[in-house]
Amino acid sequence: MDSISLTLSVPVKDSFDLIVCGGGIAGCAAALEGARLGLKTLLLEKSCLLGGLATIGLVNYYEPLCNGRGVQVLRGLAEEFLLLSIRYGYDTLPGVWKNGRPAEKTEVRYQTEFDPYLFGMALCERLTDEGVTILFDCAAAQPVIEGGVCRGVMTDSKSGFAFYACRQLVDATGDSEMAAKAGMPTADGKNYFSYFPRTITLDSCREAAESGRINRAVRTVPGGAADLYGGGQTADMPLYYGASAENTSDYLIRNQKLVLSKFRDGDRQSRMLIMTPMMPQFRCIRRIEGDYTMTEDDAYRHFPDSVCAINDFDRRDFLFEVPRSAMTRKGFDNITAAGRCVSAEGYAWDAVRVIPAAVATGQASAHMAARAVREKKPVWDTDLAALQSGLEEKTVAVHFDDALVPPDADSVNKRVKKL
Repeated sequence: MDSISLTLSVPVKDSFDLIVCGGGIAGCAAALEGARLGLKTLLLEKSCLLGGLATIGLVNYYEPLCNGRGVQVLRGLAEEFLLLSIRYGYDTLPGVWKNGRPAEKTEVRYQTEFDPYLFGMALCERLTDEGVTILFDCAAAQPVIEGGVCRGVMTDSKSGFAFYACRQLVDATGDSEMAAKAGMPTADGKNYFSYFPRTITLDSCREAAESGRINRAVRTVPGGAADLYGGGQTADMPLYYGASAENTSDYLIRNQKLVLSKFRDGDRQSRMLIMTPMMPQFRCIRRIEGDYTMTEDDAYRHFPDSVCAINDFDRRDFLFEVPRSAMTRKGFDNITAAGRCVSAEGYAWDAVRVIPAAVATGQASAHMAARAVREKKPVWDTDLAALQSGLEEKTVAVHFDDALVPPDADSVNKRVKKL
C-alpha cells in the first residue's frame, strides 16, 4: 500500500487528568464520574449531541436494570441516567417500578423508552454543570503514545489539529478507535443489516392525540430489519463489521436507498420522515483484546477483579460480572476501555454493550483512572480492594448476589447456548 509521511506542528491547547474519547452513554458516565472524583476531565465528541447510539443512533430504549424477577441489579449511574433519560420527555416505565423496588416478586422489568434528543441535551446539562469540559464537533484523531503510556490526544476540528495532554485515557468510542491506534490488539465484530429511521403520519398523529401519548405519533420505517439474533437477515446480504469508512458507507447507502423506496408511492402530504440514525446502528464494531475476554460461559461467574455486576437485558436471571482485566491490557498503562469497547465475545459482547451495562463500565473506568492517578500506577495494577470499595460507595454492585442465581443455572445456560 502506498503511503505518505506528514510532519505537523500542532498547538498544545490544554492538559487534563482524564480525557474521554466518545460522548456516547459509556463516555458520558466516565466523564461525569471522573469529574465527581476530582479529575479535570475533557470529553471529546465528534457529533453535536451526547448519547451516541441511545440518542443520535435512535436506539432510545433503556434496557432493564433488574433480573426479571423484581430485583434491581444495576444501580449507581446506571439508574441515575435512566431517570435522567425521562426527566424532560415521555417514558414507558412500568407502574410497578415508579416508586422503587416492587413490593412483590414480578416479571415486569425495570426499563423504559425515552425521548432521545431531550436525553442528549439533559446529559449535556448534567455534565457541564458538574465541571466536565466538552468539545463537540471535535474528533479524537490520534493518541500520542510513548513507552506504553498515552501522553495525550490529537484532535481534529474546525480549528484544525490540536493536542490535549492527559494522565489517563478512556476509550469509549464504541469501536476502540483510540486503543487500536495506540497499538492495542483489537477484534472486529459482525453486524446484521438493521436500520430504523422514524416517521409520522396523519393517522399516527391522530392516534397520539386520542391517547394523550406523544410517542404513539412515531412509527419505524426500516431499511434493513434484521433483529438481534439475525432474524430477517437475507442470505444475499453481507454482515458488516463497521470499522472502515468503506464498509460503513456501503451499509448506509444500501439502507438509505431501501428506506427511500418505501416513500415512492402514497400521499406525500400525509407523512414525514422525521428522524434518521445519524450514526450506523451497529451493535458490535470493534473491541479491545484485554487481559481477559468475557464469554457467555462467564454467566454466574464471580471474578476477583470484578468492577460491576450486570444483568442480562434479554434473558431473565442471567447475571455477569465485568472484570477489570476485560477493560485493560498490560503494556498500555493508562488506557481503559468502556462500553462496547470492553473485551467480550459472542453473546457476552451483547450483554455488556447495552445502555445500563455501558453506563456501569463507564463509571468503573473513571474509578480505575482516578485510582491510577492517585497511586501513580498502571490502571491494571492499582489497589483492587480500594477500587471496589470506591465503587460500592457509589451504590455499584461489584459482585452479584448468589441468592439471585437460579438452582438450574448451569443446565439453563447450556440449553440456551444450544438454541
